[in-house]
Amino acid sequence: MMKLPSLSLYVHIPWCKKKCPYCDFYSKPMVKNKKIPQKKYIKNLLKDLNNDLKKINSRKINSIFIGGGTPSLLSSKILNIFIKKIKKKKILKNNLEITIEANPNYIESKNFNKYKKIGINRLSLGIQTFNSRILKILDRDYSKKKLSKSIKLAKKASFKSLNFDLMYNLPTQTFLEAMNDLKKAIKLKPNHISWYQFTIEPNTYFYKNRPNLPSDEISWKIYKKGKKFLKKNGFYQYEISSFSRKKYQCFHNLNYWKFGDYIGIGCGSHGKITTKKFKIFRTKKTKNIKNFLQGKYLKKKYKLPIKDIPLEFFINNFRLNKKIKKKNFTKFTNLNIKNISKEIKKAVKKKYIIEKKKFWKKTKKGKNFLNDLLEIFIKNKN
Repeated sequence: MMKLPSLSLYVHIPWCKKKCPYCDFYSKPMVKNKKIPQKKYIKNLLKDLNNDLKKINSRKINSIFIGGGTPSLLSSKILNIFIKKIKKKKILKNNLEITIEANPNYIESKNFNKYKKIGINRLSLGIQTFNSRILKILDRDYSKKKLSKSIKLAKKASFKSLNFDLMYNLPTQTFLEAMNDLKKAIKLKPNHISWYQFTIEPNTYFYKNRPNLPSDEISWKIYKKGKKFLKKNGFYQYEISSFSRKKYQCFHNLNYWKFGDYIGIGCGSHGKITTKKFKIFRTKKTKNIKNFLQGKYLKKKYKLPIKDIPLEFFINNFRLNKKIKKKNFTKFTNLNIKNISKEIKKAVKKKYIIEKKKFWKKTKKGKNFLNDLLEIFIKNKN
């Protein structure tokens, strides 16, 4: 009998102080003088979790990621209740990674030490850039001074792992400004840096009011030089936009990229659950906060067609900077490698990947033309 994939838990907290002009994640800006219904939301999160636990076949959860929105807007007291109630269910593995996302806002940062005490051991700080001029363009609600205080409090809390979220290719950003962000980040000694390219997404303010972005040549130069700089300073690139010191990779995100399973609870969350019969289901929770608070959680559940499984496996695994073991393809998809023999031959012929007896590996060309490589695995293209 096939062993089911490892399992993680994603918890979505939808509220934020205001919607950033580049953000395409589901979030709900706070209404002035109106409190977040924290207690009611947490109660419904736990009910939402109970519904999904019926489908996981007694597996234990390896990691928890509390994202948003701005999860750090919730009080530490409420988060403590939430985590304690999950622990009582005895579904968590020992010493699991628990991450919370936070903005570098001084008021929220006062809770960092309390987060550590309630069992949160990984903090992801959404810095984006250290540049005051660009922070204004991004309409971020913190100053350089607040940012500095927030980082000091994060360091003082002594989380097991501290991540900085940074972007490059930002509006009007120069090569030197992008490199300066990396220099400042490294000087502050986080364990992990998520460094990804800024893009303009549909349904955002910037999509309708496009800012000036660096040219493709400058963006490519930033990426090439930035990677070298990070490596020189002890940060290993284990995924397209993830760099860490040894043994500080984000376990939760690794589970996504290896095509593991995850429960998604909360307004606007997504999940992937594999059944005993190795059918893969995707879940989407409602984005209507009123419906969610009334107990109407699930918006959509659908079975992933067999023809789409190889593409989804490779979309995730090809993000990683490592060999893909052939046995893992079968382990996570329950499909025979023969199902993709034509696609693999084509990818090898185009020199996107190298095939060996026990693994596949992206070439330099495969890394640079990843979308073209993935297109090979799209079935029934028109």
